[in-house]
Amino acid sequence: MIIPILLGVASYLIGSIPFGYVLVYMLRGIDVRTVGSRNLGATNVARALGTPWFAVVFAFDFAKGFVPAFVLGGVAVRSFDAPPEIAVAYGVAAMAGHIWPVYLRFKGGKGVATAAGAVTGIAPVTLGIAAVVFVIALFAGRMVSLGSIVATASLPVSYLVLEGKDASPVVTVAFAFMFLLVLWKHRANIGRIVRGEEPKIFGKKKTEASDA
Repeated sequence: MIIPILLGVASYLIGSIPFGYVLVYMLRGIDVRTVGSRNLGATNVARALGTPWFAVVFAFDFAKGFVPAFVLGGVAVRSFDAPPEIAVAYGVAAMAGHIWPVYLRFKGGKGVATAAGAVTGIAPVTLGIAAVVFVIALFAGRMVSLGSIVATASLPVSYLVLEGKDASPVVTVAFAFMFLLVLWKHRANIGRIVRGEEPKIFGKKKTEASDA
């Protein structure tokens, strides 16, 4: 089990790579954590570098979850007889790396894109449903943060419905844990939503601290 454990550590280290921070520093010579919402995610990077960079950073952060869950998880299962559920453990490790990156003194982003990548590598249909839920919530409430919270909340529910009696308790709990992490990272956003202060898309901007 030594190699599967090392692959889990590698998953955390991959998740810890702060692509948004690196790109902004390389291209503009500034710390993205001093810009806008001070978040490492794609939305804030777009503020520093321009809208096209949103897709670039989102793709990198998505890959940080997908590669550990799908690629490293597959290696562990096929080559080292690890249980299939180890893939979701790697996905959670990658998400934890994004939120608490060792390279930036454990101060990272909110983990939504990385979680999406991990879930895609484990249960792509479940992620597809979450994406639909995100779009519906986004247009209903016009808040990115609300869409992110509701979409991740749908993960364990959708997975259980889709898999039925074949659902893995480990995967179900892991998806629920991902939701709790996202919920905790959005606690400031939730406070603003309750107070009616959270910025809305297609609406007047009140603050820049609402990144998903």
